[in-house]
Amino acid sequence: MHPAFRQGITEAFGAQMVAMAATFVAFGAAVQAAGFGLGWGLASSAGVYGMAGQMVLLSAAPGAAPAVVAGCVMANARFLPMAAALAPLIRGPLAPLCVPFVAITPWAAAMRRLPDLPPPHRTRWFLGFALASWIVGLLTTALGYILAGGLSPAVLRLLLMVNVLYFALMIAAGLARGGPWRASLGGAVAAPLAFLLPPGVPPAWGILLAALVGGTAAFLLRRR
Repeated sequence: MHPAFRQGITEAFGAQMVAMAATFVAFGAAVQAAGFGLGWGLASSAGVYGMAGQMVLLSAAPGAAPAVVAGCVMANARFLPMAAALAPLIRGPLAPLCVPFVAITPWAAAMRRLPDLPPPHRTRWFLGFALASWIVGLLTTALGYILAGGLSPAVLRLLLMVNVLYFALMIAAGLARGGPWRASLGGAVAAPLAFLLPPGVPPAWGILLAALVGGTAAFLLRRR
């Protein structure tokens, strides 16, 4: 085992892994509550590997395949700019293997950690970290499915929010170190737009609107 690959695996087992595991436990329990089988839940976690897209898939009406695919694509569209930001740090013949594992937990850790590693070791580190995270996601999906009967709806909602809280704290820590305050400010100010949509418009469109307005404002503020 390459030392950088082993190092990535080791560093994956930290606070970020606990936060991610809590979210997948909640998803596994939600799969069971929705009447789907364990195989369906594992296939969703393995293939979609993005909680927003997985929840769209879980809540979709039967027979609405085109809408489900469109919803999953939109929910996980954030992975495209994430991959673009990560691409300059990951080079070499192993780089294509990293593509399926670009998710918020490995990506956030990689953006923080890879610049400090020698370029030849970066891809292997990311693969070690991402594979460990992916496997834990599958295991905790199964765990949540098994424990579903013993978890109240309030606990499930709390578990789903643990990962969000973890990344909010990461953003705060980044701001304390001089991080992208414009983007954080733009998102915070624009977030209430998600609640101002006319009746009948799905709430998800409000999130997209807030992201578009807040991100554009942050970009223009930086340019100015």
